[in-house]
Amino acid sequence: EISAPPPHPESTAAAPAAAPNPNPSRHPPYHITVMPPADDPRLRHISDSIRSIPNWPKEGILFQDITTTLLDPVAFGHCVDILYERYKDQKVDVVAGFEARGLIFGAPLALRLKCAFVPLRKPKKLPGETIGEEYTLEYGSDRIEMHVGHVKEGNRVVLVDDLIATGGTMVAGIKLMKKVKADIVEAACILELPLLKGKDKLVEHQVGLYTMVEKDVL
Repeated sequence: EISAPPPHPESTAAAPAAAPNPNPSRHPPYHITVMPPADDPRLRHISDSIRSIPNWPKEGILFQDITTTLLDPVAFGHCVDILYERYKDQKVDVVAGFEARGLIFGAPLALRLKCAFVPLRKPKKLPGETIGEEYTLEYGSDRIEMHVGHVKEGNRVVLVDDLIATGGTMVAGIKLMKKVKADIVEAACILELPLLKGKDKLVEHQVGLYTMVEKDVL
């Protein structure tokens, strides 16, 4: 399957109470145990840096805006440091970051790991030959793409995004990596909305999810 249409979403909703997530799910084939303790002050700093915006993008949604984390170089740095600490001994070949905010967190992680960075983009955003994966939305479908040959068979890949909500985008990334026979080390996000059960969708694909902060929301 090569190249194709429409746009992307996934930076959705959220709500009250922010809490560090000390027990990210991990499933075969990797059981990575490196993580900050639940009382690590860096996790609270990251959580506190995320602002809530009521009734956006529509009435009744309390949107979790991670752009305020980017305004705080200490919080932003903590995000990259924690990811680096987790994956520095995992022999990662590629960090693949999702448009849009996954690009922001994924690129500096790849620099720290001294590995390749591959952007996962909206359709028609990449100039070369692309390979993609479609996924279903509530109304219609969407698609992510990457350049052909930029992730190779057997590459050890970490998938990075800012947020996991319903999990559709992350699952599309997993399927795309499996399509090119890459080896997925783990999926990683800064923020998880656990009540939307996106993590559950990763279980059937046997890919673990690591997140730093949880916020409860329906």
